[in-house]
Amino acid sequence: MTTDPATEAEVDDRPVLLIVDDDLTFCAVLAKAMGKRGFNVTCAHTVEQATEYAEACMPEYAVVDLRLPGISGLALVEKLKALDPGTRIVMLTGYASIATAVEAIKLGATHYLAKPVDVDEIMAAFERTSGDAEVQISAHPLSVGRLEWEYIQRVLNENKGNISVTARILNMHRRTLQRKLTKYPVKS
Repeated sequence: MTTDPATEAEVDDRPVLLIVDDDLTFCAVLAKAMGKRGFNVTCAHTVEQATEYAEACMPEYAVVDLRLPGISGLALVEKLKALDPGTRIVMLTGYASIATAVEAIKLGATHYLAKPVDVDEIMAAFERTSGDAEVQISAHPLSVGRLEWEYIQRVLNENKGNISVTARILNMHRRTLQRKLTKYPVKS
């Protein structure tokens, strides 16, 4: 099959986006959506894969998950910025905290978003060049129930879904934990 040189030039002119997340389904869905928005997308699932790709083909944009197998996504933000200070990086996480948000920004991330996130939010984050002093401050902190649910999910994920180990760490009976896990997450 022959390709039209004009089509190849169009593909080469598209900005390069590197998506780094260990969730294969999330990567595939986000890559498809970002491709439709004009990006030439490549996915990596570890810091090592992402670093290797970035050294070979400097991406203009990157979406990096905080929790990656082995090394943290924070280390990758630092590596990407060292390779090309102009790379616009959005850090994503399901485990948002003030400490990691501050660190990500200090290391060079353009923006920090908590999952779940949609493509429009990522696109808006890439466009951000400064902070927003008008951002609304929530009058209501997260509820205790929501904080508990998020903490349980984090500990469960750290233990690769092992309910017995998670229950021991949380000092909770296994059946109690199973009942809590069957409920939907508490709204903020």
